[in-house]
Amino acid sequence: MGYFMNADIKYVIQLNKKPRQRKKDRVFIVEGPKMYAELPDKLLVKTYVSESFAAEEKNQKLLEKHPYDVVKDSVFEQMSDTKSPQGILAVARQLSYNVKDLLGKDKKTPPFLLVLDTIQDPGNLGTMMRAGEAAGVTGILMNQETVDMYNPKVIRSTMGALYRVPFLYTEDLSGTLKELKKQGICLYAAHLKGTRDYDQENYSSPCAFLIGNEANGLSEEIASLADVYVKIPMCGSVESLNAAIAAAVLAFEGARQRRMKS
Repeated sequence: MGYFMNADIKYVIQLNKKPRQRKKDRVFIVEGPKMYAELPDKLLVKTYVSESFAAEEKNQKLLEKHPYDVVKDSVFEQMSDTKSPQGILAVARQLSYNVKDLLGKDKKTPPFLLVLDTIQDPGNLGTMMRAGEAAGVTGILMNQETVDMYNPKVIRSTMGALYRVPFLYTEDLSGTLKELKKQGICLYAAHLKGTRDYDQENYSSPCAFLIGNEANGLSEEIASLADVYVKIPMCGSVESLNAAIAAAVLAFEGARQRRMKS
């Protein structure tokens, strides 16, 4: 147990607010007991806890594994990105993946990807990763315009899936998708022009779902690469679903088909 330096406070605040700083130092901030407990040891850089958190007996088991610095509750509130701080946060190393990592760990599991085109809402991105893990996706591919995966709101929304689902930002989403198509991965676009219901397709083979921006959908360039446009039939006057919900519906249909096949 140690005590903080004033520079530490400023640095943590910077990491929470500035994507450029996170990218430069290749670190990010993890907050809360659950996200901290699931953080792989190899990623941990430094831990900070509030005085009240450190004083509670129920937290001792969580704290006994690694060194930590204690700060006053009022200081911890400044360091935290949440309105109701949970008393523990850590600086962690960013993860690193390549395209191959997104295709699955073994040949028994055909590639099963979510491809995100300019997703802007942090909650949506985090929810997609969480739902993706639950559905068994092998990876998530994104363009550079998609919100930063290490945004504090994204991290909280993943509920730990961040540590387990490979993800990659590509500077050339179109080019990367063309390479995936060459490897036999079928691209399904969730699109308003879809003529096939999403549950009429076969997702048990290598495939990827293309999910577009919340307001504008898929760009024409990315949509043009899709092998099939699919739609999710809806009742009432609803024209489209929230991007994260649409991604979850498609991913779980893929999961259902793969489960039935196996």
